[in-house]
Amino acid sequence: MHAQDTQKKLPPKVFVPKGQWIVGSNVSYSEHTESNYDFLVVEGVNSDGYKFKISPMFAYALKDNMALGARFNYSRTLVRMDETQINLDDENQFDVNNIYQLKHSYSAMAIFRNYIPLGESKRFALFSETQLEVGGSQSKVSNGRGEELTGTYSTSVDMGLGVSPGLVAFINNYTAVEVSVGVLGVNLSKKRQTTNQVETGEQSSTSANFKINIFSIGLGIAFYL
Repeated sequence: MHAQDTQKKLPPKVFVPKGQWIVGSNVSYSEHTESNYDFLVVEGVNSDGYKFKISPMFAYALKDNMALGARFNYSRTLVRMDETQINLDDENQFDVNNIYQLKHSYSAMAIFRNYIPLGESKRFALFSETQLEVGGSQSKVSNGRGEELTGTYSTSVDMGLGVSPGLVAFINNYTAVEVSVGVLGVNLSKKRQTTNQVETGEQSSTSANFKINIFSIGLGIAFYL
């Protein structure tokens, strides 16, 4: 009886009532280190790096179980690689040494969320988040050292439309844990790069993804106010 009394006092089938604010964020960080590591045709990998990503979000419930808002993404990726050999066969072997890559990515997106309560529960629900994203990135890659040093600086402009379903579980009446995964999306990208401050190049690409993307799994916390 006590557990039932502490649940949110909402009408049946209403998980997020009209007029409620939702504020939250996803944060992730990962590191990797390889020492004399072999993988397929790549031998003797010596490298290290990390990736950091943060994604704050806010939304407002325009109707019961429907919310409109915005999300912002920023990520930073660093990779350093030394003394690596690509071995295709006895006659085709390539050395890859002293590679350094640093990349910053940023974007803003409009989001629309639709919540589906699980039965009569006020603690658990499924949701679907539709995302319209605009962003870009900056990266620099250097290879070699001394007189053999080469470098490439790149910028990109990106647009995308995607859908990310997920599960939300309330810890208490105002705090919830959310898990989501990307399942489909359409992305447009235009990249411009400059090598050794002399040579320039451009690339345009379009891609569509209609399957579960395990690399887009997000875990975050949200406050329903």
